[in-house]
Amino acid sequence: MRFLEVSGVSVAEEGTEILTQISFTQQSGQKVAISGETGSGKSTLLQTIAGLVQPSTGQVIFKDKKVIGPHDKLVPGHPDIAYLSQQFELPQFLRVEQVLQYSNTLTEAEAQTLYEICRISHLTKRRTNQLSGGERQRIALARLLSSWPDLLLLDEPYSNLDMGHKSVLKSVIHDLSEELGITLILISHDPHDTLSWADEILVMQQGQLVQQGKPQHIYTQPINEYSAALFGKYNLIPATIASSLFGLVNKAKTHLLLRPESIKLVQDNGVAGKVTSIKYFGSHYEIEVQLSEVSIKVTSAVCDVVEGNEVGVVVDREKVWWV
Repeated sequence: MRFLEVSGVSVAEEGTEILTQISFTQQSGQKVAISGETGSGKSTLLQTIAGLVQPSTGQVIFKDKKVIGPHDKLVPGHPDIAYLSQQFELPQFLRVEQVLQYSNTLTEAEAQTLYEICRISHLTKRRTNQLSGGERQRIALARLLSSWPDLLLLDEPYSNLDMGHKSVLKSVIHDLSEELGITLILISHDPHDTLSWADEILVMQQGQLVQQGKPQHIYTQPINEYSAALFGKYNLIPATIASSLFGLVNKAKTHLLLRPESIKLVQDNGVAGKVTSIKYFGSHYEIEVQLSEVSIKVTSAVCDVVEGNEVGVVVDREKVWWV
């Protein structure tokens, strides 16, 4: 059985194409993350999968059946696909237990399990206007999941959350997948949210799917500078300079891409450079080094240099990538 198959989906609104020929598949239990700049079509793609936006061409197949769009269905949406947007709403001034009861189709035991997983059991007597943003979001999520969907679509679930609520929500999302067996697709701008969680990442650019693959592949072998920038810092060095400085040559590509952690500073050899800046980020230092023709960033867990030091730069040749 095909769990989810998006095939040749395009979406146009008022003559403007929002999505162009998007195709991918997802297996049951597979965790998929969608990354891309604002306006790249991520939310529209989720809404199309959920049956809330009508594709201009192509189709979405869910569990071997076509997802019907809003043009052909009186009440948009699919009963087994839940979509939580960034603009979720809760009724004002009601107790949380009232909000949940209105939409609850679960047994009491199932409901309690869901509330515990969503970390909201202690909130049921509170009124919705007494909740923090993170608590309101988890209430909205629990209400949405009361139909026990097979596929959950989360649109920027971590945006506008402080570190505490973000950590709680990450635990909730983990448990929804592992304990309840709900398959998830989520959108996030933060590489820390996607690289460590996803089984597969889709990269969107101007309405097109430009790259997809496992997190390690996406991070170490980005298809272009745009994709590289979505998942962390990088150095982009013209091919002519890469050849003269490091002896690295690729006639088919125009730039050498180096992640900062693929570069080391040494004392006795390597390409000569001068330390121009040092920044401390807690888990690592970011050191900027000026070479003869280009400035590069290096990350290191320890820092035994100071600004102005002359250093040598060595590149891990197994971790270079060309774009």
